[in-house]
Amino acid sequence: MTLEHVAIWTNRLEELKNFYVTFFNGTCSNKYTNAGTGFESYFITFAGGTRLELMYKAGIPDNLNNPIDQYLGIIHLAFHVKTMAEVDQMSELLRNADYAILRGPRKTGDGYYEFETMDPDNNRLEICTVWSE
Repeated sequence: MTLEHVAIWTNRLEELKNFYVTFFNGTCSNKYTNAGTGFESYFITFAGGTRLELMYKAGIPDNLNNPIDQYLGIIHLAFHVKTMAEVDQMSELLRNADYAILRGPRKTGDGYYEFETMDPDNNRLEICTVWSE
């Protein structure tokens, strides 16, 4: 079994689409629009085949994700890269684009090298690889 996709509501559909395409090398589908319901979405496909569905519809409440506090439920999306150098490069790329680096890059107790950041809607992201000496 594989994880097919994760869906995210957003009030900034185009901005979020551009973020994942630009910084995470996602490939974007054509925009789906349901004129009757006002629903709009894109699927962003990543190298391993997993996808994000980015969705917009008027009236969806704002995201309450907080860069410091954590709550029950899904807490982050993790993106795997091949090397520790790629983790460092992604960290610098996002930092230079004025995205906050919440923690890292760092070695974790469970054998990963990672950093944490937030997307434009404050969804927590982790970029990681296996630690190597």
